Amino acid sequence: MVHFSDFDTRGYRMVDVATGYGQWVETYEQTVEDVMDLALLDDLTEPRWPSVRRAADLGCGTGRTAAWLRRNGVAATIDGVDLTPEMLARARARGAHDRLTEGDVRATGLDAGAYDLVIASLIDEHLPELRPFYDEAWRIAEPGAACVVVAFHPHFIMTTGMPTHFTSDTGESVAISTHVHLLSDHITAGLGAGWTLAEMREGVVDERWLAVKPKWERFRHHPVSVAMVWRKGT
Repeated sequence: MVHFSDFDTRGYRMVDVATGYGQWVETYEQTVEDVMDLALLDDLTEPRWPSVRRAADLGCGTGRTAAWLRRNGVAATIDGVDLTPEMLARARARGAHDRLTEGDVRATGLDAGAYDLVIASLIDEHLPELRPFYDEAWRIAEPGAACVVVAFHPHFIMTTGMPTHFTSDTGESVAISTHVHLLSDHITAGLGAGWTLAEMREGVVDERWLAVKPKWERFRHHPVSVAMVWRKGT
């Protein structure tokens, strides 16, 4: 198993997920760049977003993903689940979800077989193991459903030694519990849960990235994130 500690070059104080995101909430929207995740969703050829009837947004955070779904034609019910009350409060104020629940993405409490879209963005690095997430996504998905996962690319974590982190209100850089999952770990976990991989796209440091982070020129062409579209067999 690969451990983040083998690559850590920052040595930031590390906190658990709920603590970290509870403190990051004030600046989260200004910190996470759309090119990290939303740009990859733009590039996917499936699913057909306007055809979604009911979506589960796991690790929904402040509602950025749900807002993107609304902008891209999803008029259906969107239910969000997140571990952090402060993030849920922001999502509630945003108003893109129909229902919001405080809970774990590995045990959501959502109805079985109820969703034709399960989506999760930038949460995988906080999970010690991937299989429980893919199992839960399978449980709540209806036959034929899509599961869209946007992940922090392991290559970038390993190359930079950079965890998911934020700047606290005292100016300290604080890391949130980070795990390295190889792409093969995702494939093994997804297939093991019963999913079929339908599409995968990797986002690299390109002109879009350099427009917002010019200091990343040294990482040009390195992959930063990856989007996977899974299908549940009928």
